[in-house]
Amino acid sequence: MAGKALIFSAPSGSGKTTLVKYLLENNADLGFSISASTRDKRGRTEQDGKDYYFLSPEEFKKKIDNDEFIEWEEVYEGNFYGTLKSEIERLWKEGKNVIFDVDVKGGLSLKKYFGDKALAVFVKVPSLEILKERLKDRGTESEESLSRRLFKAKFEMSFENKFDVVLVNEVKEKSMAEAQRLYDTFKNS
Repeated sequence: MAGKALIFSAPSGSGKTTLVKYLLENNADLGFSISASTRDKRGRTEQDGKDYYFLSPEEFKKKIDNDEFIEWEEVYEGNFYGTLKSEIERLWKEGKNVIFDVDVKGGLSLKKYFGDKALAVFVKVPSLEILKERLKDRGTESEESLSRRLFKAKFEMSFENKFDVVLVNEVKEKSMAEAQRLYDTFKNS
């Protein structure tokens, strides 16, 4: 049955995007909710309308004023992210359940908005040291941005008990199987 929301939230670098991509590749009944953002594209691979809807700060603020977001947040100073109502309507019209890849605050807002139509999954790494290594391995972080992300991750981890499920992402294959099991159980409930 379409019309459900599967929310994956985690500190940056925890592996939530890898899990979301796995579920999308293996479940034709899932549609990805593309977030809107004011941040710059990463590298040459990110595409507008596929990875994010890249908006100027002015465009983003206009959409806030027009009540076009389910939720939005200034995740990092000057970088706004949000979930457009039109994006969810588009996916539900296609008969799909929606899967989200969002930060922790966004995940909690979506959980509140969708209520029992949502399953909110908090993805966590076994330790902050492992998280630090994963972020370094990306090759996209300066020492300053790495420090900022780790500080934020410590704070975000304090909210894991507000999610429906905590998935510890240590071994990728096991985590993928657990994510699939969670989705199968949820969509059939």
